[in-house]
Amino acid sequence: MLSYSSLQLTSPFNHRQTLLSSAPRRGITSNDSYASVLPCRPRASPSLISSLPPVARSLPENSPAATLVDEAEQGAALSLPSPLRRELLPSHVAIIMDGNSRWARARGLPSSLGHEAGYRALKKVVEHSHKWGIRGLTVFAFSTENWRRPKVEVDFLMMLFERVLKEDILELTKDGVRICLIGDSTELPKSLQNLSKEIIEATKNNTKLDLSVAISYSGRRDITQACKSIAEKVKHGLVEPEDITESLVAQELETNRILEFPYPDLLIRTSGELRLSNFLLWQSAYSELFFTDTYWPDFKEANYVEALASYQTRQRRFGQRI
Repeated sequence: MLSYSSLQLTSPFNHRQTLLSSAPRRGITSNDSYASVLPCRPRASPSLISSLPPVARSLPENSPAATLVDEAEQGAALSLPSPLRRELLPSHVAIIMDGNSRWARARGLPSSLGHEAGYRALKKVVEHSHKWGIRGLTVFAFSTENWRRPKVEVDFLMMLFERVLKEDILELTKDGVRICLIGDSTELPKSLQNLSKEIIEATKNNTKLDLSVAISYSGRRDITQACKSIAEKVKHGLVEPEDITESLVAQELETNRILEFPYPDLLIRTSGELRLSNFLLWQSAYSELFFTDTYWPDFKEANYVEALASYQTRQRRFGQRI
């Protein structure tokens, strides 16, 4: 199996990240409006500066730091395949990786080989996201409903998740990728729970790409748990009912607690299905959607470029008139 050490995940953003590693992550406060914290498509200058944290935007012109940022911008532009433009890329991409089993059946193969092929496709998407400067990638690996699948398939998937965390993902962390897991971890095998905690702790200070993997995840459960958490705070007098806002609910969602960009700008689903399947229901309220008939194991660089190029042509209004 190809290891991440051979994928050459070097990026022109390394200079920028070195400079800005101390920049604080911004969370949602109860005073924020929903739209004010949504990462939106840049509209003006094509400069990379407009998409950087405030500390980078204020760099003095012609300073050594600003020069490094300019070099990073030029390098990124060269690394992007046509017709992508750096200033129009989404900050956060979410993917429903669908079609592994159907891909395998179409070839007369067991579903396990479809999942193996799906993981190889994921490795390439992570590589491209890192190289092109996308800051957040969330992938739907296993839903709460997937527990109803045949036991042999579920057992294989749990083994695959554990093997990935032990082998390939650890290589990826060397390139500054922060690994996050969202979902009901109590349902996972104990060994996988422990391994997940180790990888999350080991990568918590990495800043180049947030890779969030949804395992045993349900969008409805995510919202329900957020409501329960707020109810407990009301019960103990920590929050007044009239103070409950969308922003407060958002603070309790799993993605907001772990991601710099909790709302996906672009949500991709493969395999031809046209639904969200209980994935990031709150978070994707204003996401741009892209559906492709391609099965996930066949999702290549060209397919990813097609999805990103489609996103770049859209005008995001968030319910407003522009």
